[in-house]
Amino acid sequence: MTPRRWRLRRARAVLACGLVLGIGVSSTLAAWNDSEYGGATFTAGTFNIQGATDGATFSQHATAPAAATLSFAVPAVASAMSPGDAVYALFSVKTVNPSMAGAVQLRANASNNAGLGAYLTYSVRTISQTTCNAANFAAGTALAGLAAGSPLTVGSTSTQALSANGANQVNYCFEVTLPAGTPTAAQGTTLTAAWEFTATSG
Repeated sequence: MTPRRWRLRRARAVLACGLVLGIGVSSTLAAWNDSEYGGATFTAGTFNIQGATDGATFSQHATAPAAATLSFAVPAVASAMSPGDAVYALFSVKTVNPSMAGAVQLRANASNNAGLGAYLTYSVRTISQTTCNAANFAAGTALAGLAAGSPLTVGSTSTQALSANGANQVNYCFEVTLPAGTPTAAQGTTLTAAWEFTATSG
């Protein structure tokens, strides 16, 4: 074999080795891999309301036995009403902190027509102040379904907005009246009335 032919075979052999080596490197690169992960933690929010009879001292009254006692103005009149008398009381509602936002609706107890309740009428309005009297009631915003002279068993058909985390409060001003012309059969009767403020998150 001539030296020239021998060198050519050797060059071809080196080239062949280079091709094999290149295939091996390509196979190794294809085996590399990597991953990324995404995740999150989820927690349910809370919704809760509280009430106050003075517009400032809020606490929770979550059951009928724990109901707040409305402080009607002129207690002497409220405890011995005569035909034509009207008395007023405040009840304020807001969300606790923390709490999501929602809406609240006034509902009346079906047993509010017992005893003196058969003769009494009422209405409720929202007011911007925390003093509930005849003047502020007259300037307030009426609740749908609660016109003057409504029976105590009738609730409101509208809702009032509650901001999250107690950022606002809704002040309800109650006006309860013993109408003029109430018969003498009402004398000496009593009533322990109850209303519920049902709230829904939203």
